[in-house]
Amino acid sequence: MEGGENENGGKKRGCGCSKQDFLPEESFQSCRSYLNALCNTKSRLRDRLLARSADHMELHEIRGRSQHEMKKRLNWWDIIWFGIGAVMGSGIFVLTGEAARNHSGPAVVVSYLISGMTALLSVLCYTEFCVELPVAGGSFTYLRVELGDFVAYIAAGNILFEYVVAGASVARSWTSYLATLFNHDPNSFRFHASSFPEDYSHLDPIAAVVSLLICITACMSTKGSSRFNSIATIVHLLVLLFILIVGLTKGNPQHFSNFAPNGIRGILKASSILFFAYVGFDGVATLGEEVKNPGRDIPIGLIGSMLIIILLYCLLSATLILIQPYYQIDVNAPFTLAFQAIGLKWAKYIVALGALKGMTTVLLANILGQARYFTHIGRTHMAPPFLATVNEKTRTPVNATVVMTLVNSIVGFFTSLDVLANLLSLTTLLIFSLVALALLVRRYYVGGETTSSNRNKLILFLMLIIGSSIATAVYWAIGKNGWIGYAVTVPIWFIATLGLNLMVKEAKKPKLWGVPLVPWLPSASFATNVFIMASVDGASYVRFGIWTLLLLLYYVFIALHASYDAAKETTDTTSAATATCLEDGGASQLHH
Repeated sequence: MEGGENENGGKKRGCGCSKQDFLPEESFQSCRSYLNALCNTKSRLRDRLLARSADHMELHEIRGRSQHEMKKRLNWWDIIWFGIGAVMGSGIFVLTGEAARNHSGPAVVVSYLISGMTALLSVLCYTEFCVELPVAGGSFTYLRVELGDFVAYIAAGNILFEYVVAGASVARSWTSYLATLFNHDPNSFRFHASSFPEDYSHLDPIAAVVSLLICITACMSTKGSSRFNSIATIVHLLVLLFILIVGLTKGNPQHFSNFAPNGIRGILKASSILFFAYVGFDGVATLGEEVKNPGRDIPIGLIGSMLIIILLYCLLSATLILIQPYYQIDVNAPFTLAFQAIGLKWAKYIVALGALKGMTTVLLANILGQARYFTHIGRTHMAPPFLATVNEKTRTPVNATVVMTLVNSIVGFFTSLDVLANLLSLTTLLIFSLVALALLVRRYYVGGETTSSNRNKLILFLMLIIGSSIATAVYWAIGKNGWIGYAVTVPIWFIATLGLNLMVKEAKKPKLWGVPLVPWLPSASFATNVFIMASVDGASYVRFGIWTLLLLLYYVFIALHASYDAAKETTDTTSAATATCLEDGGASQLHH
């Protein structure tokens, strides 16, 4: 931000920022006004807790707070490449080994297919929202419109934390794979600070530099970022093609003989692990504001990229089994050591190069998604509004991009991969579940139009869907092998979804593109995401609780009052504009 005077005439400090950039709302203009705001916390919380935004507010008034519009320069081709680049990172090179050797065996192909179809259900839900609400906020916007400010804030705050952790871990993995290319131990490319705790003592300047270079690319131009992503992703796909060709020529079909050594439980356990190889597409949805023709480009881009990814993952996992028996697969470097087993030691360099390219595009998609999430949160004043600014020259959210990159770089510079891995990745599944739930609310409830009878039936059926889904997941998590629990919970889910379909009138039809088979597909998406959440480790739940508590403290003392003032200002402005239109209309009638 440039120096000089701010909009209220006050001189900005040397860094070019003033208090007005961070807390311009009425509640923070003096100690007295802030104390008054705190005294009214209860009434404000009641006002904002379930306050739902409207489509037109998000598309116009809220987006207008960025001062400048982002350029609409992306088409379906760009979205397909962004989708592939965002999802296909190093996960395929790491997760496949653990899933195949420890859980599913050769049936890892089926596990990839199951987790891919689960991810596709979430993609369908995201696609409808993204077409109807093509703004930078992604799932934050969708939840804000359908489930209210508070749910959107908690969800967005957690997913931003996940983005930071993911960005930092991928950046450190980038250093590790670079070391592999030069036949070095990963820590030999890092500085050891003996005075720091062990988990934070291996300082990684390469991770920080890579993150900063990606930041520069993201700030300069979204279209330029798309071109870079396309080139890097093509190189990545060529590496994967090499792996497939080798597998077909050197593989042994006999390795598939003992197809599912641990039965259906092993296949499903592997699916819960492999689901995270599909995570990343939600960040692509935040690019909706920059798409030329959302009704056409977003469905083709999001759904098309996911179908390509599912196919490639299934083929690659099958290739790994063809090359090496599942019980000999190395958990940490499955493809590298599989190639060594068939006499192709040099192929590890090809794998490392492919992983580097994949991680680079994941980093780019990560920072693009982070920045656009933060931009729209800033527009609502739940985060400092200076983050909402869109640069006049580049038409990209430079402030949010730089801030998030600095956070990623600091975390990646100090924190080991072991610590970062334990922080992932409950929130992603929670967001997917909430978006599916929000889509059901969107289709079956419109304020002021839906009758109280239909509203009450909707609440009942949603509670049954939620309760039965959680019960199924818990029954699975506690390790019961019997079928009695599922014989109760699954029929309840089915009857509740059927009741919603038959007994509640659909209140809103999508204008351009909609999820088919509503309510079945969104309901199934919710249930499967909750089911996978049962396999997430306990440390993630602890992290979720601690971070959510910190978010609540910030909300009560800052975000609640800032968003309340911003909403009140918007309401007053809208009311004044409406009154002016009515006065002008009356005067015109009198004139005639």
